[in-house]
Amino acid sequence: MFTLSLFKEYIANYMKTKLTYRADFWVEVASDLLFSAMNLIFIFVVFRHTPALGDWSEAEVVFVYGYFMIPYGLFSAVSNLWNFGDRYIAKGEMDRILTRPAGSLAQVLLENVDPPSIIGSFVGLGILATAWWRLGLPFDWYDPLVLLVMALGSTLVYMGIYITIAALSFYTDAPTGITPLVYNIQNYGRYPIQIYNRTIRFLLTWLLPFAFVGVYPASFFLDNHRNSVMAWLTPAVGLVVCTIGIAVWSHGIKRYRGAGS
Repeated sequence: MFTLSLFKEYIANYMKTKLTYRADFWVEVASDLLFSAMNLIFIFVVFRHTPALGDWSEAEVVFVYGYFMIPYGLFSAVSNLWNFGDRYIAKGEMDRILTRPAGSLAQVLLENVDPPSIIGSFVGLGILATAWWRLGLPFDWYDPLVLLVMALGSTLVYMGIYITIAALSFYTDAPTGITPLVYNIQNYGRYPIQIYNRTIRFLLTWLLPFAFVGVYPASFFLDNHRNSVMAWLTPAVGLVVCTIGIAVWSHGIKRYRGAGS
């Protein structure tokens, strides 16, 4: 309850800031939409040169991409940890965090909330719905609930991986440079994993499980590619990966000795 009350305060402060600089808010929204549009256009360009990726049609790949955007938008809105090492370790802001009574991870997450990113989730939902209609997929009463559970599980996968990467900064004084690499790898999750070789499939399933933020949970709704077992593993994988991330953070914060030369 204490953390939830802090969430309300941080969101209120965020809105005050953005209302002061409204142009920045809309520029951020426009840039997110443009980024999503470019990724979607790239898929269309690929399918102008090939009729299918493996045995996946254009509409099916677009369906997976639409799903991919939903948890990514949720994650980006509440877990913006891209510059954690530079801001909190190199510049010493972690010292400020540790002088306060709230949990260190909760404070860092709350300080970096980015509500405009949630718009990407709604865009993804629209893309998914359009692809759903094009594919003529059946719509059952439980599908929205399943989609919600899958999306939350995928969001936990994102959070666990990036919390772990952020926590690595506690173990070294120099920036790790891992985040851009992992960010590029995560984009493989928006395409059918079956088009990759075995090594990449293993990497995306069990080491950096970005297949669980895209193709596996999305496959639950696709008649031609349904993989119910892997789809239902998504919430479990999300909980495991997020638990690992929190554990690495908890261990790393104990090693932190403060900023200084």
